[in-house]
Amino acid sequence: MVAIPLNRSIFARARWLILAPHADDETLGAGALIAEAARAGRLGAVAFMTDGSGSHACDDAGARRRLITLREREAGLALRRLAKQGAVAPVFLGWRDADPHAADAGALRRTQDRLLALCRTRRIDAIAVTAGDEPHCDHAAAFQLARAVCRRTPGSLALFRYAVWSETAPSGRAFETKAMPVGVRRHALQAHRSQLTASFGPGFRLPRAKQRMPARDRLYLWESRHAA
Repeated sequence: MVAIPLNRSIFARARWLILAPHADDETLGAGALIAEAARAGRLGAVAFMTDGSGSHACDDAGARRRLITLREREAGLALRRLAKQGAVAPVFLGWRDADPHAADAGALRRTQDRLLALCRTRRIDAIAVTAGDEPHCDHAAAFQLARAVCRRTPGSLALFRYAVWSETAPSGRAFETKAMPVGVRRHALQAHRSQLTASFGPGFRLPRAKQRMPARDRLYLWESRHAA
């Protein structure tokens, strides 16, 4: 599929909210978009859905809190490396990692309300989120969250999907960012030391194959004909 250059499309001047299921997905799936939007002054917000506490076994509440704090700090550093002078403070939504069904209806509605308020105050035109068919429950839940926000603001928000773990491209018209400067994305990913090394002890390690990231991001527009 031939992708439309994002900077020459009708979305060239959109202000973006990037919604990442976990800290590191922002770099893996939307790092080039973050960098491009930030350079143009169009990075409105970057929000992380989960608290990251599921990547390592934590024996007590103190260890869990330390891991959450560490992953928030890593996310902030990665964003600064991607966005440079256009960086924005990360937003942490605090869902339990790897258990999106733990969010009851009230918690889900409060999260939607928070994102809706963020979209209004930051003048967001477009949301980028992981695709709904990604093989991780948090990635699929993040898409459903973003779609619910868009449904509550009909016609005013464009919804795009990006791939992290999917081996097949999402459906919909494809748009492509500019190429990132060499080394910037890799430098941003290195901020996530807890996901790459044993710095926090035994736990998740990002496979080496996923650390070889493309220079550009492809984004796939969600359109009504694709709705379930």
